[in-house]
Amino acid sequence: MHHHRSEDESRLERGRRALAEIDGEAGEKVVAALADIAPDFAAYVIEFPFGDIYCRPGLDLRAREIATIAALTAMGNAVPQLKVHIAAGLNVGLSREEITEIIMQMSVYAGFPAALNGLFAAKEVFAQRSAAEEVG
Repeated sequence: MHHHRSEDESRLERGRRALAEIDGEAGEKVVAALADIAPDFAAYVIEFPFGDIYCRPGLDLRAREIATIAALTAMGNAVPQLKVHIAAGLNVGLSREEITEIIMQMSVYAGFPAALNGLFAAKEVFAQRSAAEEVG
């Protein structure tokens, strides 16, 4: 049996709030998908990136998502995570045009294949978002 210190609990709570605000439903799905295979890792995903890093005061969430979209695009091997963060970028106020420009700029640093894959990921997320908006 392992007990969280109250400090860990607050990291977890803070992380859950940040995750809900930034990634919304997509973030919850990732955490839920991990629950049966690695529940502790699901907690780490909430505590460190969201409870600690995303909640730091130095950058606003918009700037953090710009950096994250750029990094995931440049990595070129993280399309599922990129899609979550493209949706998160929309959630925190980035426009589709801004997201497209961020991804296009990565062609300079990461090459055309990474930028193309990023653009196709964005196209998918934008289409899902449009479909959801029409339904809602």
